[in-house]
Amino acid sequence: MIPPIALSCGDPSGIGPELAVAAWSQLRDTCPFVWIGDPNHLPTGTPISRIIDLDQARDVVADSLPVLAQSFAAPAHPGQPDPSNAQGVIDAIKTAVSLVQTGSASAVCTAPIHKKALIDGAGFAYPGHTEFLAALAGTTRVVMMLASPQLRVVPATIHIALSEVPKQLTPDLLRDTIHITHQGLQQQFSIATPRIAIAGLNPHAGEGGAMGQEELDWIAPLVAELAPRYGLIGPLPGDTLFHAAARTRYDAAIAMYHDQALIPIKTLDFDNGVNVTLGLPFIRTSPDHGTAFDIAGQGIANPSSLIQALKLAWEMAQKKAAHA
Repeated sequence: MIPPIALSCGDPSGIGPELAVAAWSQLRDTCPFVWIGDPNHLPTGTPISRIIDLDQARDVVADSLPVLAQSFAAPAHPGQPDPSNAQGVIDAIKTAVSLVQTGSASAVCTAPIHKKALIDGAGFAYPGHTEFLAALAGTTRVVMMLASPQLRVVPATIHIALSEVPKQLTPDLLRDTIHITHQGLQQQFSIATPRIAIAGLNPHAGEGGAMGQEELDWIAPLVAELAPRYGLIGPLPGDTLFHAAARTRYDAAIAMYHDQALIPIKTLDFDNGVNVTLGLPFIRTSPDHGTAFDIAGQGIANPSSLIQALKLAWEMAQKKAAHA
């Protein structure tokens, strides 16, 4: 029997707690998960069952949200992040990772965190969630994929200024990104022979050098070298890579920078996008949104992305078990 998913609480002053309850109400019969956090941070009236072993989740999930209780330093006030709760947030993530590493959980799903609160309250030393998870897993290189039913896309560079992209986008970085993406599509999405499209860096993929040299100098030669092994096409102009007919020709697209990847998927399917971390030794998904402090506690947050993140984690866990 496949173990449940471990869902870390994220920042308790954001929309994470209320979304967890909304997700449980829709998924309890099909996608078992355990919420890791302080039960006092959940919306008032939430039916919960405190558990000490994830195997207990299946016995209670039909009638209550299974909670692996974690102590926090302070109450949670919606919309008001409290640095004193930073260590609790970090510990919840560590617990989720430990559970999946020992096989007690089938996957990790993470609710959004607030990096400033973690830095202020606990000296958090990582640029974000993904880098922290990589450190916990002992992995030096991971890749962020945004996935929805309509598109899977990977940015080769992520949270850097656009002016820094040509400096940090190197042949080694792109080669690693291609390898990890190909491996992830095979191992986590069960696509035996992935097809991967590579976007150009410059407008019109450089247009033969008229709009930039990177494609001629090294991107196109690298793609040609790796194409037989990884099923690559490209480099292709970013402005024609994401229309409906183009998307039928690949299983994932690798973009050169953050907005080149995220604008199309958020335009096509804003509510159902899921963040998948490739390159970890375990399955990790998260909703493709932040803490949304401005609407926290109002009961109006859309749970679609978290629901999709949990469903995708469960689907990936089932595929992994079937091929074990």
